[in-house]
Amino acid sequence: MSNDRLIVLRIPITLILSMVCFVLPAWADYQAGMDAYNRGDFATALREWRPLAEQGDAKAQFSFGLLYENGDGVPRDYTKARQWYEKAAAQGDAKAQLYLGMQSSFGQGVPMDLVEAYMWYSLAAGNGNAHAPGYRNDLSRQMTPAQIAEAQKRAREWKPKGK
Repeated sequence: MSNDRLIVLRIPITLILSMVCFVLPAWADYQAGMDAYNRGDFATALREWRPLAEQGDAKAQFSFGLLYENGDGVPRDYTKARQWYEKAAAQGDAKAQLYLGMQSSFGQGVPMDLVEAYMWYSLAAGNGNAHAPGYRNDLSRQMTPAQIAEAQKRAREWKPKGK
């Protein structure tokens, strides 16, 4: 094999290996945070997830929101939880969308808003969350047809903030 062909082969391999090197540490840090969370070591989970969440990792953002919602290692703060959920939801994270629906249903961090909750449940369902259709159906029993139509319209037209 000629040197030119070896160089051509090395470039894609180098590119692939460098991408793997960037992705694996992020996954490892997220998993280290999850392991710590499952042990009840919330300080370590916070430390592992914070940089990932701040860099835009949707799983870490959702998990960070969960810490605030439950008051695990931080003071319970539904507003901060919602801010992190919104960041993850903007990336299509179905769990974050489900939790935004629950917060809207129960008035946690925001005033109770059934239309908003239905919208979030619809988005979560559309992104594959298995629980969202049930929540949405239960919620629809408390809503008027006009409210449901408005929620469906909002879900169709929803776009992440800033896009």
